[in-house]
Amino acid sequence: MPVHRLVEGFTRGEKPEGPEGNVVTQSTMSQSTPGASGLDPQQPVIEIDHVTKSFGEFVAVDDAHFSIGQGEFFSMLGPSGCGKTTTLRMIAGFEQPTSGAIRLDGVDVSRVPPNKRDVNTVFQQYALFPHMNVYDNVAFGPRSRKATKDEIARRVPELLDIVRLGDFAARRPAQLSGGQQQRVALARALVNLPKALLLDEPLGALDLKLRHAMQFELKRIQREVGITFVYVTHDQEEALTMSDRIAVMSEGKVEQIGTPTEIYDSPASVFVAGFIGQANLWPASVTGRSGATADITALGASLKGRCQSENLRPGTDAVLMVRPERITISTNHPGPTTQGVRGTVVDLTFQGPIVRLVLHAGDDTPIIANIDPDHDLPMLRPGDTVWAAWDATAASVLPASPDQPLTATDVVDEG
Repeated sequence: MPVHRLVEGFTRGEKPEGPEGNVVTQSTMSQSTPGASGLDPQQPVIEIDHVTKSFGEFVAVDDAHFSIGQGEFFSMLGPSGCGKTTTLRMIAGFEQPTSGAIRLDGVDVSRVPPNKRDVNTVFQQYALFPHMNVYDNVAFGPRSRKATKDEIARRVPELLDIVRLGDFAARRPAQLSGGQQQRVALARALVNLPKALLLDEPLGALDLKLRHAMQFELKRIQREVGITFVYVTHDQEEALTMSDRIAVMSEGKVEQIGTPTEIYDSPASVFVAGFIGQANLWPASVTGRSGATADITALGASLKGRCQSENLRPGTDAVLMVRPERITISTNHPGPTTQGVRGTVVDLTFQGPIVRLVLHAGDDTPIIANIDPDHDLPMLRPGDTVWAAWDATAASVLPASPDQPLTATDVVDEG
C-alpha cells in the first residue's frame, strides 16, 4: 500500500489547543508524513529544555536537556527509577515539569493538558475495548474526532494493513495473540497521525521470542508511517536494535545521548559502559596523554586507550573498558603491534555462539573474553596460561566515578 496515502488528513479533525485557545501544533491531519516529505530529519519535534521534576524532596528528573528529531526513533534507556518514564509522562502531559519547558514543534506545552497535545501514548497494558472488534477499536479515535465515514473507511484499513492485521478486522481482542493485540494498540494510536508516538515499555508483557519479533515490527512500522517514536525501556538489546538515538539515564540524569554505535563503542561514563551490554571495567591510572590517546597502567601492565573525557590528565584515576568480543586469546605473546596481558584461565563456559572465557591477570583482576567456539586454540583448561590481547582502538579510558567504585566482583557488569 502506498505510504503517501496515509498523509491524507481528516478534514474535520479538531486541532489541539493551548491554554489560551491557540493551536499547539499545525494540524497533523493535513501535514506530510515526516521522513517521506524531504523534511530535515533533525528538525526538532520535541524539545526538553532544562527540565527538572521533583516529588517533594525527591528529584526524579534532574535538568534534562535534549531534543528529538522529526521522524526519529528515540529511546530513553535506564534502570528502574532513573527518570525515563517520568520524562515520557511529562511529554505526554500526565506530569508537569517543576522547572524548565517542554516544547512541541517549537510551542511550549508544559502546562497543556494531555488531550490538547498532538501526541499519543501506548502503554504495556494495551487497554483495547473488549466488546469492539479490531476495526472498531482502531476507528474509535477518528470517530471521536468526527471524521467522515469515507475517511474512516479509507484510513482504518490502511493502518491495519501496515500492522499486518487486515485479515483480522472482524475479530475481538480476546481472539488475538499478545503480539496482535499490541499491533492493534499501535494502529489505534497512529490512525490520527500524531506528531509523536510515546511508548512506555510496550513489549514488557510479551514472551522473549515474541518480544524479539515485535522489535523488528515496531521499527518497520515506524519507518513506514514516518512518525517520531519516543520509546522507554530498561532493555539494552531493545534500545540498540530499534533506535536511531538513545538517551541513557541514571538517577534522574541523562548520562549520554548518541547512536547505538556511539553508546556501545564510545561510552561517556562508567555507568553507560557497564549498563550497555557486557564490558570489562578495570581500574587504571593515566600516565600520559597524546591527543585522544591515553597512556595508562592497568592489569599490572602499561597500556593505551581512547580518551572519553577531556579531564583525563596524567596522574588521574581512570577506568579502562574493553568489550569481551574485542579480546583475542593466544598461547603466545601477541607481538609488538598489539597490546595484551598474560593471564591464567579460571573458567570456560559454552554459550552457543560464543565461549565465555574467564582469566585472572597477574594482579588477580578478572578478564572476560568471548571467543568463537571453533577457535584454533588447543583445548584450554583452568590453570592454563594464555595471552589476552586487543587493539588500542578497542579500549576506552573513562573518568573514574566516585559513586561507582570498582571492586573485583564488578569488573564485568552485564547491566
